[in-house]
Amino acid sequence: MKIKFQIFNILVINFIFFSEILCQSHFNKFFEDKSLRIDYYHGGNYKSEFFVIDELIEEKYWAGNKNNLIYPFDYGKYQIVVKDFNTEEIIYSYNYSTLFSEWQTTEEAKRLDKIFHETVLIPFPKNKIKLEFYSRDSLNIFQLKHKISIDPSNPYIIKEQKNSFISKTILENGSPENKVDIVFIPEGYTFNDSIKLLNDANRFTEYLFNSSPFKENKDKFNINLVFAWSLESETDNPPKNIWKNTILNSRFYTFYLDRYLMTTDNKVLRDIASNVPYDQIYILANTKEYGGGAIYNHYAVCVSDNKFSEYIFIHEFGHSFAFLADEYYDSEVAYENFYKLDVEPLESNITTLINFEKKWKNLIKENIPIPTPVSNEYKNEVGVFEGGGYSSKGIYRPQLDCTMKSISVDNFCLVCKNSIIQMINYYCNQD
Repeated sequence: MKIKFQIFNILVINFIFFSEILCQSHFNKFFEDKSLRIDYYHGGNYKSEFFVIDELIEEKYWAGNKNNLIYPFDYGKYQIVVKDFNTEEIIYSYNYSTLFSEWQTTEEAKRLDKIFHETVLIPFPKNKIKLEFYSRDSLNIFQLKHKISIDPSNPYIIKEQKNSFISKTILENGSPENKVDIVFIPEGYTFNDSIKLLNDANRFTEYLFNSSPFKENKDKFNINLVFAWSLESETDNPPKNIWKNTILNSRFYTFYLDRYLMTTDNKVLRDIASNVPYDQIYILANTKEYGGGAIYNHYAVCVSDNKFSEYIFIHEFGHSFAFLADEYYDSEVAYENFYKLDVEPLESNITTLINFEKKWKNLIKENIPIPTPVSNEYKNEVGVFEGGGYSSKGIYRPQLDCTMKSISVDNFCLVCKNSIIQMINYYCNQD
């Protein structure tokens, strides 16, 4: 039996090895080891949208996994699909969300139109491709919204490095293609804040690995810091009439919510990030005010010196990295009816029970009632607790408490932990 088991192990190892070779061969057939950055404008109102291409930019780094070229998660508001021009074969896809999609759910979107600048990165194609943009409808079904053809030999693809800055490696565990690569971008740090910035970057790296399941997977992360200076410290706070000359022009009061700190200067942000290989962008804002924000596969923001900075940092990364939903329901938000109660949310950690089979039903013990009463009896159990996704009724969360619900550190519920681990494994080419 021992010999048979050894032979089985050898066969499994060989299968994995040759599968990786085939996937790598697929990447090498269609792509070069660098990025094509597609900058575009995304506009509309609460019921309509459009896409307009801005610029195509060649960037020297491709940090993404070279084996998992078709995105495996049904997350995000948008999807890009890359097809070989001649065969129509899908050779790459990726899902993401944007600030525009959040703005569409605000009251302001019912009164006027707006345009946001956005970016998608793809591996640099060797041959002509078709690029398709998809957006979800009210039932969360992807609908084709825009498509273009791109010839990589186009002489108007920009090749110059804009906004070049020095960078420093904070944590290095291996090749970018097999790690989760985070880039820290400073906001509101002047040249005189250099030492503070470096100390902050090291401190926030420690924050990340104070929480499970990140602490158990520290060896799967690379973290770089780009030294991009602002002319003034701190950041804008319009209700307080505070205006600072900063490199990303971030500001509190995004969508008229005092704690929501974001930037719409996407082009500058991406120019700065391009100085290093990256999968995830994290902006560190040099201020003591409470606030932050995050958009899935877009960027996250956290304030540097608030007493709750560690919680904000890890909570917002749950959004931007793993597409986790907010589980609270008693705080002011800018959105109106963000989740429809007759549609199952896409996020893994909330449900309307419309299609609960897709969620965490398999993790619930037989004696746990659904919905689950909010009581100490079920304090440490996985259940279906009402309240989440900004609504006290009709939306349910997996456990009584979680970092996605309350101000707490190292407190992700089991469902959130599982989702984070799945995302880490995706970037690190692990099943």
